[in-house]
Amino acid sequence: MGLKDSEDISGKWYVRLWKGRDRYEMDLGTAYRLILGELEGALGHVSEEQVDAFRRLVAEARAVFVTGEGRSGLLAKCFAMRLMHLGLQAHAVGDTVTPHVSPGDVLIAVSGSGETKTTNLLAASAAEQGARVVALSSLRDSTLARTAGLVMVAPAPAKHADGHGSVQYGGTLFEQSAFILLDTLALRLQRRLEVTAEEMDARHATLE
Repeated sequence: MGLKDSEDISGKWYVRLWKGRDRYEMDLGTAYRLILGELEGALGHVSEEQVDAFRRLVAEARAVFVTGEGRSGLLAKCFAMRLMHLGLQAHAVGDTVTPHVSPGDVLIAVSGSGETKTTNLLAASAAEQGARVVALSSLRDSTLARTAGLVMVAPAPAKHADGHGSVQYGGTLFEQSAFILLDTLALRLQRRLEVTAEEMDARHATLE
């Protein structure tokens, strides 16, 4: 016999009968509070020392390059856009107009596992060419972390088969944590560089 609409299981989920089948569903308030709770848990463990070191590297870099695959690559590009708004030289690896990397540059490589093949190849290439490599990952020990001069860890475990880790699919929690962390860094850079919103507006794209 199925459970009624309002019956609670595991404190978070409820079952709704739909066309003769049990369907697990979560209401909006429960879902976003659950996600915000996971984000607070992940971001609360980010090292302030690592963040400060990263902020200094970006502020002093000749140019900043970003790379990552999939959703990690998208959030890296979002950060590059904010750096452009702040008046810094920022480039996304793979764009046809991306220039060469040189000593004095910084590459920000985003990978939750730290084992993404393309990201690791690019990070190794940048390091060989004298650039500083910053790894943004959920793991402190990985191929990417060993290549990087600085590792920023957002400890956001993926959902495991045993049920432990995030309730969200795959690397979603890491991607959310990384996005907010980079936006936080952009805000802190804006304050440090004393860039006004009006100055950022003047750099915003108009061909759109």
